[in-house]
Amino acid sequence: MAAMRLHPEESDLIQETRAARAAASDDERSVAADSWSVKSDYGSSALDDDQRQADADVAASFPATASDYSSDKDGSDANEAEASILGFQSYWDSSYAEDLTNFQLHGHHGEVWFGEEVMDTIASWTKNLCMKTETGNVSEEMSSWSVIDLGTGNGLLLQALAKQGFSDLTGTDYSEGAIDLAKRIATRDGFTNINFLVDDVLETKLDRKFKLVMDKGTLDAIGLHPDGPVKRMMYWDSVANLVVPGGILVITSCNSTRNELVQEVENFNQKRFGIKCLDQELANETDKKEKSAFKYLDHVRTYPTFKFGGVEGSRVCTVAFCRL
Repeated sequence: MAAMRLHPEESDLIQETRAARAAASDDERSVAADSWSVKSDYGSSALDDDQRQADADVAASFPATASDYSSDKDGSDANEAEASILGFQSYWDSSYAEDLTNFQLHGHHGEVWFGEEVMDTIASWTKNLCMKTETGNVSEEMSSWSVIDLGTGNGLLLQALAKQGFSDLTGTDYSEGAIDLAKRIATRDGFTNINFLVDDVLETKLDRKFKLVMDKGTLDAIGLHPDGPVKRMMYWDSVANLVVPGGILVITSCNSTRNELVQEVENFNQKRFGIKCLDQELANETDKKEKSAFKYLDHVRTYPTFKFGGVEGSRVCTVAFCRL
């Protein structure tokens, strides 16, 4: 996982690591391909050997460009993430096939991306954020929010949101294995009201808009594809059509800092809608609604921080944007 990017004078160790990676690239490709040879009751291997090897070759051919830490220091580009097998659907299909087998045999729900503590923080913080925009009874407020979790994986974030009072809940993922797993876990845990659908956010077939859109690591994974920068622009185009005006988008990332995500949104608005400044009110309220721009709203301030190389940062950030 990425995070605090270092200045050139601080990166001698990183350069040595890149050289070592280059030397071991053949081994990495072999291990990556072998790691996808997963068989389960959900299905046999998610890909044939040729496809697994081809995707591993593509991922390994891209050099490392990021370090292992993150901060809110200016001057870095959130789109310059290292290409990885985590950017391929084939990886996730195989991963969730394995998780499904483990769930069927042992009842394990699989990995919680970023950890359960971060997930619970996201859920409670998001509830408090939504409450600031509503009045009246708390339970009625939460139930009025239509929620979608993009790249839901095992669906546990939606369960955490349900515990906070949200009830109109939808989870999507482009991996059929993930949706199968999420449905089984939700049924076991008594969250039968959650709706799970197979859908790719970059080519979404959804014809519904949501008041709250959640993303916990999905934009990170998209950015790890060799065509990450292009796919990230596709992501913002799609998400802009999924959030209702006045709705909220909450992104949790370990590959981008808060400042980088805010800058990425500003870049998107400039390229897509011609809006130059999110921090100032647009003169024409009609234009504001028609252009469907995002505006920075708030971020989680309670994640642990640390200093490295004189820079303070954290390993994860959660940022909320309002759709204008």
